[in-house]
Amino acid sequence: MEFLRVVRRRSVLSETIYVLLNLALAAAILIVTISTGSPWLAIVLVLLSKWRIFAVRPRFWFAHVEANVVDIIVSISVVILIYIVGQSSGSSGVVVQIVLAALYAAWLLLLKPRTKRSYVAMQAAVAMALGSFALESISYEWPSSLVVAVVWLIGYACARHVLVSYSDEDSRFLSLIWGFVIAELGWLAYHWTIAYTLPFAGGLKLPQITLLLLGVSFLAERVYASYMTHQKIRPNDIMPPLLLVVGLILILMVAFNSASIGSSI
Repeated sequence: MEFLRVVRRRSVLSETIYVLLNLALAAAILIVTISTGSPWLAIVLVLLSKWRIFAVRPRFWFAHVEANVVDIIVSISVVILIYIVGQSSGSSGVVVQIVLAALYAAWLLLLKPRTKRSYVAMQAAVAMALGSFALESISYEWPSSLVVAVVWLIGYACARHVLVSYSDEDSRFLSLIWGFVIAELGWLAYHWTIAYTLPFAGGLKLPQITLLLLGVSFLAERVYASYMTHQKIRPNDIMPPLLLVVGLILILMVAFNSASIGSSI
């Protein structure tokens, strides 16, 4: 019994330390980004926090990097969004920056540790949304090849994150294919960028491509889930998400495309 009490105390202590370290990371990237007026030092902090990736034999490094890419995408995206708010809103955007840091802490403590398949899909959706949001917000002067490469990485990482939860032997191959699909959409968005002004968001503008990527990714995941569950794609499984995504695309293309190319609504 004494041994069980010791184990329990150690478990509580380790859990407390884990929570405090994650809260400290969220607070640190907020403070560093605001105080320096640059995202680079905060990005370095994020990367340093991933030191455990390389705390194994080198032959496992690539697998560990792949497993952590989604978290890295979310972390760096939050840093970039905090930086953008600071540049566009100044001191008036501090509240938005604090909210972003709080949401990042929630990601670290509540969503990221979950392993249930539905939560894994949510993790990939968050990475897709924040990654494309941050990328489109800062890449308007980047070369198109670099933008397409980063979009491909986001698409590949998010697809692999979901497919691995199904233990599919072809997960890497399918992820590569999906990465190219997302990269093609990213290339189109590079030449046709529309963003929507968000109220009370400290100057952040939501890129249209973020909504489109989320829609088509959600539909693809539902199609794949139907096939893996029933060994065929059942119309009853995919019709609701198909109608939802088609409706979203039509609304975005018809009702919200009155702005000129490269502008925001």
